[in-house]
Amino acid sequence: MLIVYYSLTGNVRRFIHKSEQPHVIPLETAMAQGVSEPFIIVTGTIGFGQVPDVVSQFLESYHQHLFAVVASGNRNWGQNFAKAGDIISTTYHVPLLMKFELHGNKRDVELFNEKVEKCNENSRRETVQTY
Repeated sequence: MLIVYYSLTGNVRRFIHKSEQPHVIPLETAMAQGVSEPFIIVTGTIGFGQVPDVVSQFLESYHQHLFAVVASGNRNWGQNFAKAGDIISTTYHVPLLMKFELHGNKRDVELFNEKVEKCNENSRRETVQTY
């Protein structure tokens, strides 16, 4: 499964690098090259719980391939913690796989890798099963 990430402060980038996922590209590259396969978007949250503008613009063009979302945030923002994930999930009717704080911890990375693997399995199953 392709993972597209956006990191304004570097936290999401550090998290993604710790995950050691093989098919990862920064959002800027995805925008320049385009996306024509299912992907998971991993993004931070800005302001008082908003989706970064560049992520919104990207999803306007490529949402048809969006498979799921993962969001980062800071728990100091209370109910707005990683809210970009909630907004993207609701707007595009895709699952919110998880939220993590800042650049995540070891357990967050493990959970992320488990969830990406399940998405890979589900994606393969959907393409194999036909009725």
